[in-house]
Parts: sequence; C-alpha cells; structure tokens
Amino acid sequence: MNPDCSEFTVSTCKGSFDLKASVQIIGKDILIAVWGGDTPHIGAVSAAQSQPSIVDPKKNNATASVICFPGHMEDNLVKPMAEKIALSTGSNVVATGGTHWDNIDKDGIKKVLENGHALTDLIIEKLSTRTEEIIKNTDRNYV
Repeated sequence: MNPDCSEFTVSTCKGSFDLKASVQIIGKDILIAVWGGDTPHIGAVSAAQSQPSIVDPKKNNATASVICFPGHMEDNLVKPMAEKIALSTGSNVVATGGTHWDNIDKDGIKKVLENGHALTDLIIEKLSTRTEEIIKNTDRNYV
C-alpha cells in the first residue's frame, strides 16, 4: 500500500444504535464512511476544511458543505463529524453517512447522534496514533 494511503475501521459499542466507520487516509486528506442500523446507505455527504477564523486569524475554525438526500437526516451526523476532524487534523475531510433503524423514535435519534460524537472521538484518537506511527516510521526510514 502507498505509504501516503492507509485505512482503518472503528465502531461504537454502546449496545444500541451503534455506528461503524471506515476511514481512509489519502495523502493529507481523510475520507470517512459511517453506517449503522437495519439498512446502511448514503443519506448525506459533508466536506470540511480547517481555516483561520475571520474573527481571530490566530485561531482556526472549520467550515463544511453538506449534501443531504431528500428525506434523510444524516447531515446532523456527518457535518459535525467532518468539521471536528478537519479542525483537529488540519486535513480536508469528506464524511458520508447512512443509518436506518425501523421505527426509531426521538430518543433513538438522540442516541445515534451521541454515538456519532463518540465515533468522531474514536476516529480522532486513532488518527493521532496513526500520525505518530507514520512519523516514527518516516524518521526511521530516512535517518
């Protein structure tokens, strides 16, 4: 595999409304596919990047664009995920998401979104570990 490309998967293990993600690192960019439930699919796509804040250029913020297919609510899942990961990594991030549980209620939707935040943190943690490994291997190969 190209050293500038790698991939991994993560999942929440909360016991209900769990989510899975496949993460691909493509050069400096990150591509994430999130799914869960009875009928995984693609319901929304978000593309985010980190940039200097307009209010305080010494700080960064993230901005994202979202495409959400009609009748889907996964924009609420992938937009904050893409923004947080872009901000924490400085990378361009594309996140897709598609989850479906039959007869889900408002509490279930809330749990899915909570699991989305937990999944985001798992991805960031794994990306941090991956980056440290890449740096160590790069130093070893070129020193």
